Amino acid sequence: MKNVKLIATAAVLATLSFSSFAAQQVTRNQTENLDKIGSVSVSNSHGMSALEHKLAAKAEAQGASRYYIVSASTGNNMRGTAIIYK
Repeated sequence: MKNVKLIATAAVLATLSFSSFAAQQVTRNQTENLDKIGSVSVSNSHGMSALEHKLAAKAEAQGASRYYIVSASTGNNMRGTAIIYK
């Protein structure tokens, strides 16, 4: 059940777009022609918006123009990981 929530959370996050960040979130299909430059992780987020914001900021700080969220946990102390692309 925990994995189902995790996958559902990641899918929801992957479909959202927040244009206020320099690094833009993309879907899995959109990553096919992008150059992977690494990954970023965050923790201690309180809510989905905060988690996405932290991942976007960290991706931008690493020089990424795009990122794809591959995992996100739910609960009081949310954690997430994203692959970043040039």
